[in-house]
Amino acid sequence: MSSARPLDARLAAICDASVFAARESAGRHEYDGTLQDLSPASVRRAVAALGGPPGTNAYPDPYDEALARAAEEALRVRLDELALYRTNPIWHIDNLDLSGYDRDYAPADERATARRAHLAGWPDGVDAAIEALDRVPAPLAAATLPLARGLADFVTPGTDAVHDAARAALDRFVDHLEHARRHGPPSAALGGAALARLLGSTEAVDLDPDTMTTRVDAERDRLRTMRDEACRRLDPHAEPSATIAALQADHPDTDRVIPEFRALVEDAVAWAAAHDLVPDHDVRVEVLPMPDAQRRSLAGATWAAANEADAPGRFHVSLPLPGWSTTERDQWLRTGFSRNLMANMVVHEVAPGHLSHGRAMRRAGSAVRRTVLSEVFIEGWAHYCEEMALEEGFRTDPAFAIAVAQDALRRVTRFACAIGLHTGAMTVEDAAHRFTEDVALAGPAALHEARRGLFDPTYGRYTWGKFAVLDLRERARARWGSAFTLPRFHAAMLSLGAPPLGLLDAALDRG
Repeated sequence: MSSARPLDARLAAICDASVFAARESAGRHEYDGTLQDLSPASVRRAVAALGGPPGTNAYPDPYDEALARAAEEALRVRLDELALYRTNPIWHIDNLDLSGYDRDYAPADERATARRAHLAGWPDGVDAAIEALDRVPAPLAAATLPLARGLADFVTPGTDAVHDAARAALDRFVDHLEHARRHGPPSAALGGAALARLLGSTEAVDLDPDTMTTRVDAERDRLRTMRDEACRRLDPHAEPSATIAALQADHPDTDRVIPEFRALVEDAVAWAAAHDLVPDHDVRVEVLPMPDAQRRSLAGATWAAANEADAPGRFHVSLPLPGWSTTERDQWLRTGFSRNLMANMVVHEVAPGHLSHGRAMRRAGSAVRRTVLSEVFIEGWAHYCEEMALEEGFRTDPAFAIAVAQDALRRVTRFACAIGLHTGAMTVEDAAHRFTEDVALAGPAALHEARRGLFDPTYGRYTWGKFAVLDLRERARARWGSAFTLPRFHAAMLSLGAPPLGLLDAALDRG
């Protein structure tokens, strides 16, 4: 089903140890219909295979070699040293997930066959999960149980034996997590040293959580000032909270959200091309309602992965559900789809953010670059694009500046809470309070964001990646002097694919 060339032995070992990422992010569809065996014995074999068989040569390009080594080290740390698949159910939830087969990367009948094969593998996948998950902290079980239960959307009991067996397996998985919720260890904190090791190995850098906390707090203060100053420009006589409330009230009705997003997408794609901000301007995108099984976020973009046949990207939007009350529908639209926030979402998700990056990924110069991806860079690039678009004049009104600051405050708060939760400096309640204080989230919304930090300790990746891109931009200005331009800088960086942060300086030599 994959149109890509076969993997060499070394890349195959990396993909075998990270099947979900290989299939969903890199588009390696030879893994369609396959669950990774995450039993302890199988994971040990996968880790031992990293690097390829004896006598495997280094890649000729030094950057590709460094990229492969970074991926191998990150997997060794995650799977062996920290054994996260034994404490964090999200590894197994992702392994069972079927939503990737909804994308149009292949004919519908081929995807349906692969989806069914994947579903038929659930009983074995759950057996492996139950064997592996022998040390799940109670708070982590509680945070991931809703996601595990949500997998039921993929199953229709009574359809046939495959569905019945899959549902029975899912029930066993949920029961295992329920037991962990009641009897697991009381703390989900990785500890400062383990968090530093996890984050640093993932991005081929050394990370000091204390130093990063200082920078995160300074960024929060900068963004608050930026938001409040923009509020005063918009209405000098109102409190910032009142100005933001007025902006939230300016949103389209449900039936106008998709059409207005389509217009914004067309505008952003044309603007990014006119300013030559990214190396590739052939972004094609469909704006569609979010599938029910993927409603974990307000909006999200998926591109045709570098190893797939070319196709338009998709920008999905989570519309209010039909059964909601008028009040629920209005709250959803006010907090998620005010018109100023919609403009910033399009910059992040489409152009010059994710879908522009996806076009560059398809033209990355080697199989390694098209297959080994850093989620920190991917999200950091798109987040960087938001304030960069503001600087370059995508929108000059204060309302857009407020949206940029609001979204950035949410993301910098995630980074602060990830560090706080996993170093033990914060409880979940502390983290929820921080989201209330800094992002004006309340109640369940604040608690939802806080709990996400337990099972996704890298969810500060948006801000961390943005920091790295901004730091690299300053180094490029210093090295290139008067020859520096944003198009040159962006093209040099995106030519690397989606590199771990520790390898970004290669852009300075290749630009």
